[in-house]
Amino acid sequence: MIGQPGSTNQPAGDTPYWADVVVIGAGFAGLYAHHRLRELGFAVCGFEAAPDVGGTWFWNRYPGARCDVESLDYSYSFSEALQDEWRWSERFATQPEILRYINHVADRFDLRRDIRFERRVVRARYDGGEGVWIVETDRGEKVRCRFLIAAVGSLSLPKPPDFEGLETFEGQWAQTGLWPREGLDCEGKRVAVIGTGSSGIQSIPLLAEVAQRLTVFQRTPAYTVPALNGPIDPEFEASVRADYPAYRQQTRKTYNGGRAPLAGTTSALAASDDARRATFEAAWRFGCFSLLTVYRDLMTDADANAAASAFVREKLRAVVKDPLIADRLTPRGYPIGAKRLALDTGYWAIFNRPNVELVDVRAAPIEHITARGVCTVEREYPADVIVFATGFDAISGPLLAMDIEGTDGRTLREVWAQGPVSYLGLMIAGFPNLFTINGPGSPSVLTNMVAAIEHHVDWIADCLAEMRQRGLEEVQAEPAAQTAWVEEVRRIADMTLFPLAESWYMGANVPGKPRVFMAYPAGLPPYRERCEDVVRNGYSGLRFSARQA
Repeated sequence: MIGQPGSTNQPAGDTPYWADVVVIGAGFAGLYAHHRLRELGFAVCGFEAAPDVGGTWFWNRYPGARCDVESLDYSYSFSEALQDEWRWSERFATQPEILRYINHVADRFDLRRDIRFERRVVRARYDGGEGVWIVETDRGEKVRCRFLIAAVGSLSLPKPPDFEGLETFEGQWAQTGLWPREGLDCEGKRVAVIGTGSSGIQSIPLLAEVAQRLTVFQRTPAYTVPALNGPIDPEFEASVRADYPAYRQQTRKTYNGGRAPLAGTTSALAASDDARRATFEAAWRFGCFSLLTVYRDLMTDADANAAASAFVREKLRAVVKDPLIADRLTPRGYPIGAKRLALDTGYWAIFNRPNVELVDVRAAPIEHITARGVCTVEREYPADVIVFATGFDAISGPLLAMDIEGTDGRTLREVWAQGPVSYLGLMIAGFPNLFTINGPGSPSVLTNMVAAIEHHVDWIADCLAEMRQRGLEEVQAEPAAQTAWVEEVRRIADMTLFPLAESWYMGANVPGKPRVFMAYPAGLPPYRERCEDVVRNGYSGLRFSARQA
């Protein structure tokens, strides 16, 4: 029996209602899942914690928030009409523009009607006897469904600030990942920013312009490369729009699913010093992450990587006037790219301003928050506003935030106690009919997320359509296939320089989190090929069953 999951006539009490598929999340992944599954005739019910669509782009409203993938790539490709009608204003879109785009998509395809907003999924339990998932929200609602799709995002669970004394602070404070919708007034105030990852690097230059005094608390200096943002080049845009499908086909062949005009196939060590420097300079002038693409071995060979690292350090010292501050800002001890590389717009230069102070909290750790500011082991720094740019419990965190129980009463938290395991980043053994979009073990955060999302949703939708055609009602990953995939991800990661940094890729930013590299590092094209091989081989690695009437 197919119900009406979008209806407001929710049965009272504990009586669950029915949907073919429940989709958790209404960002890029959740919305496209609604669109594809609705086209296939499935009854879909969605839950979203926010009051409206947008996912991470709903919450991340901090000053300077923008995408680090070019706008013409960071957009849906499933509708040529949508591509033709939408115009981006900048090379790298800001959060407000991305949110307008997501709302436009939701309006154009009527995607809100099956989504219940301001509902956080707190529990999902698989009933093996009935072959259904029972999904519960924080409002006490229950839904029974055959299939459950977690479109919860990879960077959607901000780490809460964990500083003694925060409750005594008399000023205002906010997290970049949960920025207040009404904004935060920093004009003429003493502002402290704790954290210098991507959100800190994006927000700090804008905060420096309005704050009376800005104090930046840095633990680990970050490598940054210039965004060189601006209006989209009209000639380039015209060339893309002349044949957008062909452009999309071309970008699907790149490592991260986006434009890579400077990607090289030779070793950095095979080039002369002058030639290598000229290549790095060209990448620097182009902007974006092209610096890491111009040679094939920058993320696999330590000496090649060291050349790129030295180039960036030299650029930093040319901008920052005070040698002591430049030294504090200089990243050391890990390869460039092993932590998330940050795009910046004037980040280094703001440390030349007289109203900006850099505090090295590795040398002088933060001890506690006081009523009037931030106190390190050395001194107190007065603040009227504190901004916590302290990052996310990434990739696995949003899934573990829900109480998910599979077969035999085993929870996802128990199964992932030593680190996340999955098959293709799509399914988990012991959790039938549960699909994870951009889950651990998929390329996810190493790629253009929208391209990766569309691939995952299409793969899932095709799988469900195949099951319906064949009269199958249950699918799950084979344990042996899952073990082999986890080992393959680990083996490829160990061939790279990624594991050499204490990064959120490895879960190192969350105390007690297992240190496991959580993304598939070989790139989007080989991953897509592996997923296609699975289908060509009769969905190898998956176990299907048909329930008896």
